[in-house]
Amino acid sequence: MATAVPAQRPSLHAHNRYWVVPAVRAVLALAAAAVITFTRDAHTPAFGLVVFGVFAVLDGLVTGILSGILAGRRITRTLFAVQGGIGVLAGVLALALSGAGLGLYLYLVTVWAALTGMLELYNGVRERGRDAAARDWLITGAITAVLALALLFSPADAVLVIGLFGAWAVIVGVFQAIGAATLRSAAHGHTGGPHGAERAS
Repeated sequence: MATAVPAQRPSLHAHNRYWVVPAVRAVLALAAAAVITFTRDAHTPAFGLVVFGVFAVLDGLVTGILSGILAGRRITRTLFAVQGGIGVLAGVLALALSGAGLGLYLYLVTVWAALTGMLELYNGVRERGRDAAARDWLITGAITAVLALALLFSPADAVLVIGLFGAWAVIVGVFQAIGAATLRSAAHGHTGGPHGAERAS
């Protein structure tokens, strides 16, 4: 029995390779989570800005460039390019101003999470029923938006707010790894014949 996929539409052809994007993003998120987890005694604002900065730059590049190559429709690629650009900008600012203190960390991570979360959430809602990755975008965007709210209402405590980013990275990293495996399996299942996706619909 064929695996049920949310969208058996023309855009499905992009998923033959699109699974690479969530796979790489999962590795980056889990790496950031590991750094935060195993350096608990070093959770200073400067440390948080550096870890976030490196992650945001790399994730922004992956999201913007690879999604631009492998994602489905043009508007989807454009929105991911904007999302990636926001990540790179936030990361560069975090690295360049890593000595600026906890206030900057809270501001940058909160704004980054709000903007990128809403963009990814919007992509998921807009492509729901048309793109096999839409549910993953919707959930990842929602979790990221929740991070923004959590940081907005958190006390100004470096250990707590850096830990919140680490917790987000674990959840999103695991979810994206599962999503990558699911998309890869679905893509392979629909490449058994020249018109596998159309037959399955």
